[in-house]
Amino acid sequence: MTTFLVTGGTGTLGRLVAERLREGGHEVRVLTRRSRPYAVDLREGGGALDTALDGVDTVVHCATTPRGGDERAATNLVAAARRAGVAHLVYISIVGVDRVPLGYYRSKLAVERLVEQSGLGWTVLRATQFHDLVVQVLRALTRPPVAVLPAHAEDQPVEVAEVADRLAGLAVGAPAGRVADVGGPEVRTFESLTRAYLEATGRRRRVVRVPLAGKTYRAFRAGGHLAPGRAVGTRTFEEYLAERFGGGQGGRRG
Repeated sequence: MTTFLVTGGTGTLGRLVAERLREGGHEVRVLTRRSRPYAVDLREGGGALDTALDGVDTVVHCATTPRGGDERAATNLVAAARRAGVAHLVYISIVGVDRVPLGYYRSKLAVERLVEQSGLGWTVLRATQFHDLVVQVLRALTRPPVAVLPAHAEDQPVEVAEVADRLAGLAVGAPAGRVADVGGPEVRTFESLTRAYLEATGRRRRVVRVPLAGKTYRAFRAGGHLAPGRAVGTRTFEEYLAERFGGGQGGRRG
């Protein structure tokens, strides 16, 4: 039986990865800032992190935040994993971190480099945006009476459970380096995603597309965050919406 440590193991992805590994009969430790017995702030590290890693074979690193600190957290995790003799470090990243000059993406790319140079056996998987994150963005954009969308923008949302399946499968295998990306089944215009969300939640909004400026917008418009050649996900955005909101005018507001 392999012992796993899943960082961010109560989050959207980490919780599902931990479940998959437990279902496979493995011992799983969940590390977050507040969940005992392995409550650790990775940005601070320390003895509690060493204790959490004692006897661990494989680390699945899902903990992340767009508010900063990912690089410091990864530096501490790698150092502690080396001290503990961890055999395999698995990291989940984002499609386009090397093509889109967004601060959060640059941080994720820097963490990839730390993992690759860690001296540990490593695996890095990149995925497109999860369905629920797209919904969070659309909820904010459609709050006013007029939904202002970036023109010429597309996305490729993927089901988080499918990414969890892939990540857990990689974790139980041998270190594989940078593996093929995981993308959702469809590349969709942002307008079509917005209209699907409005229909599912029973909302009526005027939709206006506005061209934006800047390097980040140009990179998104060019599809730097997409993986059309890796559209391996199967669950569509509409299927996700139907389950979450009940489908159409009678659905929950969200």
